[in-house]
Amino acid sequence: MEEYLVPFEAAESEFTEKRSRFLSRIWRVESEAEARARIEETKKHYYDARHNCWCYLLREGTVVRYSDDGEPQGTAGQPMLQVFEHAGVWNVCCVVTRYFGGILLGTGGLTRAYSRGAKDALKAAGVCRMSPWSRWRLQCPYPLFERVKLEVTGCGGVVEQADYGAEILLDLAFPTGGAERAQARLTELSAGGLTMEKTGEGFLPGTREAVD
Repeated sequence: MEEYLVPFEAAESEFTEKRSRFLSRIWRVESEAEARARIEETKKHYYDARHNCWCYLLREGTVVRYSDDGEPQGTAGQPMLQVFEHAGVWNVCCVVTRYFGGILLGTGGLTRAYSRGAKDALKAAGVCRMSPWSRWRLQCPYPLFERVKLEVTGCGGVVEQADYGAEILLDLAFPTGGAERAQARLTELSAGGLTMEKTGEGFLPGTREAVD
C-alpha cells in the first residue's frame, strides 16, 4: 500500500477578477455520492450565481469527473482538475462559483481564474498524507491501562477505541513497524500476558502539510 495526499480539511477562498467574484469550496470525499452531494449543496447555496464549476478525483477506481457548467469548454473544470493532479491530491471535491461582473475574461483569463480558485482552496485546506496502518485489538487489565497507553503512543500508535468491561478492550492502530515494537514492550511489561490480535489494515491521515 502506497501513501497518497488528500485535503487536510474543508476550506473556502475568494478573489475578484475584473469584477467577477470567484468563490471556491473544497472537501475531502470518499465516494462519488459524497462528492455529488457537496456539489448540489453548493449549487443550492449559490443558486443565483452564473456558474458553479466543479471537479472531483477519487483514488479508489481512479474516478475523475469535472464540469464547466456553461463556461466555454475546457476553461473551468479541467484546469481545476489539473491543479489536483499536478499536486498529487486524491479524494478531493472542489467547486468554484463565479458571479459574473460584466467583463468578459476570454478563454485564457477564465482558465487562469478557475485554476487560481482551485489552488487557493487547496492552499487554504492544506494537505495530509494517508499512510498504511495496521489495526489491532488488545484485552487490557485496568491496572495496566495507563502504562499500555504510554507504550502504544511511544511506538507511534493510537488508541482508536476503548470498551470498558471486566477488562478494557482496546482497538489500536500503528504505522508500519510500530505494532512489532509495541508488542515487544507489552510482552516485557506483562511478562508475556498481553498479546495483540491483528484485525485489519487501512489508511489513516497524518498531520497538516502546507501546499506550495
